[in-house]
Amino acid sequence: LDHMLDQIARHGLIDLQVRARGDLHIDGHHTVEDIGITLGQAFAKAIGDKRAVRRYGHAYVPLDEALSRVVVDLSGRPGLFLQCEWTRAMVGQFDLDLVHEFFQGFVNHALVTVHIDNLKGDNAHHQCETIFKGFGRALRMACELDPRLGPEVVPSTKGCL
Repeated sequence: LDHMLDQIARHGLIDLQVRARGDLHIDGHHTVEDIGITLGQAFAKAIGDKRAVRRYGHAYVPLDEALSRVVVDLSGRPGLFLQCEWTRAMVGQFDLDLVHEFFQGFVNHALVTVHIDNLKGDNAHHQCETIFKGFGRALRMACELDPRLGPEVVPSTKGCL
């Protein structure tokens, strides 16, 4: 997970430091989920009312044979739609089922909609890494200020997100 969080930080241009302690003697489920929840809460606080941001972001990211697409909407509504047929269950000691738990925790607390599709891949590490890199890049795009919007404009016909 540390390696994947580094991908979000580097490709999302996000300053990110995580210190976590959990019940890893059982498994990584609660720790990974709690990290997603905490990052989602921090993101929601940092992005605020979303004035003048692009709102939508997307990225296609390849890594050798693997290719993933990630689309983000800073909608104010939590939604995760993740499609990946992992080629194996584990990458090192990391259970790939926990990728869903991480992102579910994030979207539930950031109040964003995220679509993640691994389009191809034979190496599970590459599949996972393209997802996290793509998420960082899509999130970065969605958070960028849109120069066409005034500083008070929220990118929604409802006037709030």
